[in-house]
Amino acid sequence: MWHTVWSSLPELISAGIKYTIPLAVISFALGLVLALITALIRISQTKGPFLIIKAIFRFYVWLFRSTPLIVQLFIVYFGLPYLTIKGVFPDGIKLEPFTAGIIVFTLNTGAYASETIRAAIESIPKGQWEAAQAIGMTRFQTLFRIIIPQAARVSLPPLSNSFIGLVKDTSLASTITIVEMFEVSQQIAAENYQPLVMYCTVAALYAILCTILSFVQSWLEKVTTRYLKPQV
Repeated sequence: MWHTVWSSLPELISAGIKYTIPLAVISFALGLVLALITALIRISQTKGPFLIIKAIFRFYVWLFRSTPLIVQLFIVYFGLPYLTIKGVFPDGIKLEPFTAGIIVFTLNTGAYASETIRAAIESIPKGQWEAAQAIGMTRFQTLFRIIIPQAARVSLPPLSNSFIGLVKDTSLASTITIVEMFEVSQQIAAENYQPLVMYCTVAALYAILCTILSFVQSWLEKVTTRYLKPQV
């Protein structure tokens, strides 16, 4: 058993470095940008035609929070090639597996993280908006100089949890032929007929990676709260 474990580790770790980690990091980074834009649009007080844009983003959040991630992966990778539009996509929309994975994980992360960021922004006391306005700051200046820095600290724990969850969710990328860690473990298990050993091994690697990320999360929380006064 141990020989199987040790001999499979190089392939599993290589797949993690080549696909699992980049897939999670790129998707989360892009997802955060999308989440911030979505959150700002949804809390905007602009009226008129802008309400249509708010409705579109509200629908986007609802859609990706209401459907399973694996179904989203299947729609983008296996379904879009059948979406033919004359003059635009005559042969359908065909994406590389990694590209399809990035798109789906980014959109999914953006939908969930936008709610976290929106709640964090709205948790900041309205008095701070009023105080900033009283000293002549614009709403844009108030948002990016005062509100968002505080909201970032508030949203750090849930966003960190989302990233850890995303790392584990990348295992679903194996369903669209991305050769990440779980897919490699399946391939090795098919060769040596020891699925229990291989699946336990890859589970241990995910656990180690997520544990490291948990320590990083704890350190970031300490750094961002070091100037806060302890509550009595």
